[in-house]
Amino acid sequence: MLDNKHKEALKKIKAANNILLVTHYRPDGDALASICAMGDVLDSFGKKFTAFCKDQPPTPYSFLPGVEKITSDKGKLNFFSFDLIIALDCGELSRTALVDEISTRNSKQIFIEFDHHPRVDDYSDLEIRTTEISSTSELLYDFCKANKIKISKNIATCVLTGILTDTGNLMYDSTSDKTIKVASDMLVYGARFPTILDNTQRNKSIGGLKIWGIAMHRLSINKKYNIAFTVLTRKDFIKTKASDEEMEGVPGYLSNLAETDAILFLRETEDGKIKGSLRSTSDKVDVSALAKKLGGGGHTKASAFMLDAKLVKDGERYYVK
Repeated sequence: MLDNKHKEALKKIKAANNILLVTHYRPDGDALASICAMGDVLDSFGKKFTAFCKDQPPTPYSFLPGVEKITSDKGKLNFFSFDLIIALDCGELSRTALVDEISTRNSKQIFIEFDHHPRVDDYSDLEIRTTEISSTSELLYDFCKANKIKISKNIATCVLTGILTDTGNLMYDSTSDKTIKVASDMLVYGARFPTILDNTQRNKSIGGLKIWGIAMHRLSINKKYNIAFTVLTRKDFIKTKASDEEMEGVPGYLSNLAETDAILFLRETEDGKIKGSLRSTSDKVDVSALAKKLGGGGHTKASAFMLDAKLVKDGERYYVK
């Protein structure tokens, strides 16, 4: 079924004259790896394309091949000049930051979606989605294989980056036997494994390690619901001089806690909101249900949400206000 969709997607790509690639705002490793991998595929076909993300790619991902081609300037997009739009890793239309443009696209503008998140919006002409896969990057590997597209060193580096960052280095439940095989294949194809690790794992500053320590120190357990939780405020970031980018991996690390059913990580963002991350390794817990109640979403074992609120301290406790 998916193979047929992969082949249909390639036909539409080959027929297109001007292509827009888009991934979600506040991009993570899988989002950036996916858009860069697809960009390399389009380059191999000599296709004209523009890559867009509302937010600038975090510095640790500057090693990804083609990441410099991503623009965050919406004003530079002549949206109606594109005859094909491809969304990567965007389970929700609002996460593209192009809601109005996509919703009012004309009939000649084809929209393709590659994603591994549960569907929130039905907005694509061709949906290539499976939630039983580690990452959108792994889905693009399937796209290349189904269409016999040569996997370059650049594509291999992108796919491996997306897999490793979305699976906590193959530690999360989303890691399947196939995921491990794909990761192994990417090494054979020339993925720059040491570079990936240096930039995504061995990238903490002193401030970054200190703020991780603060998060661990504040870790508590709500015994009523058996949920572990911790918080970080903007003051913590200012005091340690740590960056938001250095928080990548905290939720996954906390999920190693054996005594609880789930973990909740709250941190204040630069724009005055609260980002919540939920993780679970328990078969009886679906953290996406709570994330959806709070306006977010995601997977059964890994979800997130955003609140227009702030953290307030009362004694030793923090509250959302």
